[in-house]
Amino acid sequence: MKRLRFIIYIVLLLVFIKPTKAQQAPFYTQYMYNDYLVNPAVAGTYNYFQFRANARIQWIGMDGPRTMSIAGYGPVKSKDMGYGGYLYNDVTGPESWMTLGGSYAYNIAINDALRISGGLSIGIMQYKLDGTVLDFDDEVYDPVISNSVTSRIIPDANVGFLLYETRFYVGISAHNLFGNRYTKEEADSSSGISRLTQHIYLSGGYNIQLNRDFSVLPSALIKYASPGQLQVDINAKVTYQRIVWGALTYRFGSSGYFTSDAIAIMGGYNHENKFYVGLAYDLTVSDLRRYSSGTIEVMIGYRFNSIR
Repeated sequence: MKRLRFIIYIVLLLVFIKPTKAQQAPFYTQYMYNDYLVNPAVAGTYNYFQFRANARIQWIGMDGPRTMSIAGYGPVKSKDMGYGGYLYNDVTGPESWMTLGGSYAYNIAINDALRISGGLSIGIMQYKLDGTVLDFDDEVYDPVISNSVTSRIIPDANVGFLLYETRFYVGISAHNLFGNRYTKEEADSSSGISRLTQHIYLSGGYNIQLNRDFSVLPSALIKYASPGQLQVDINAKVTYQRIVWGALTYRFGSSGYFTSDAIAIMGGYNHENKFYVGLAYDLTVSDLRRYSSGTIEVMIGYRFNSIR
């Protein structure tokens, strides 16, 4: 069984190496409810403090990534600034990432409605390789692969900017700024798969109020990871009386700039404008559909009273 799992993992690395690299940063279908994790400039742009938690099981039926995260953020009372903290864990086969960080953001008014915010987050990342799950007999033993647990802790930082008002937002952020090496191999190399890859996120959305009951929020998230990894999420979310919502997302890129990757269906509920819950299901439409039954993601959140 261990040998079979290892063979499957290696095949995934070789065949789907582009999506695997992109998993160095947390990945969410419900990005519109994870805007703080996408862009640290979001801290302080709301007039209340909130917590959001997510759990994601990617590529059901395969040993795909498992991601869990929790974040809390909000404004400083009577100040045009905000702060927040986050913790997330991402596991893919024998590899795992644990990240803990905090952020600060400051926003200024451009006019009566439009504001711009800039944010910076600093954290530490622990990379772990569990070689014990790759324990083989002598026939398949590879001296390059350690049969112990190895880990490395490295610093990292993200930066972002957000232009926003009540109806729309446009943001850009950069993650893994330092590009640190997270294994001891390739010590003399300035590139290679053992270094963190810089990720650039460009996001935007516009809220359209159709009538007293319904609103529509078209949005998009463009993700670029060097070198040449591009993925685009296009989403349309419909909300009824600010209580329930449903959304559809089309994702393309990764293995090719115009290659379809997944179609996602989302739904959620807002209880008394305090407690949020959301569920997303990604239907894989790329070549992975032959091996995967899709992806499930759950989001819960809590909003505290306004403090401004």
